[in-house]
Amino acid sequence: MTTPLQVTTAKLRIPVTDVDHVRGPVNAPVTLVEYGDFQCRFCGAAYSNLTEVLRQRADQVRLVYRHFPIANVHPYAESAAEAAEAAGGRGRFWEMHDWLYEHQDQLDPVHLSLGVEQLGLSPEEIDAEVNGHAHADRVRRDFVGGIRSGVNGTPSLFVNDVRHDGGYDLAELLAAVDAAANA
Repeated sequence: MTTPLQVTTAKLRIPVTDVDHVRGPVNAPVTLVEYGDFQCRFCGAAYSNLTEVLRQRADQVRLVYRHFPIANVHPYAESAAEAAEAAGGRGRFWEMHDWLYEHQDQLDPVHLSLGVEQLGLSPEEIDAEVNGHAHADRVRRDFVGGIRSGVNGTPSLFVNDVRHDGGYDLAELLAAVDAAANA
């Protein structure tokens, strides 16, 4: 006896809450959830396209960022995620997020401290939190939520809770957002 091949669509298992990092209108009809790794070059490529999607569809989409550092491939990904969380504790998550993606080749501790300073934050305070792993639980919680949602690489995007299995070039992202907005 044979069983037909069953194809299932991956769904976001952890709903968006007020503890998530959100950019864009809270009541937007389309929510993009990204599981990303600050050291991943593919996430870096997606970053500029996601920024442009937010600009072009400002009233239609909100972006939620969750951490998915792949530490065995990217040695600075976890510390970068923790630095973003430390900055987030000071109301500066998105500024740190942007700096990290715009300086992906400078995520070592020395350059990271310089970046923190460029943002007007205290390098000593942020370094202490990163070195003490003050935000490791938050990063791990995002990572585990990604695993539960079927994330196995970065960037992984979900459009209104359904995994986007297409590419992350601008045209594909805009098409996915438009389709979700009109669904």
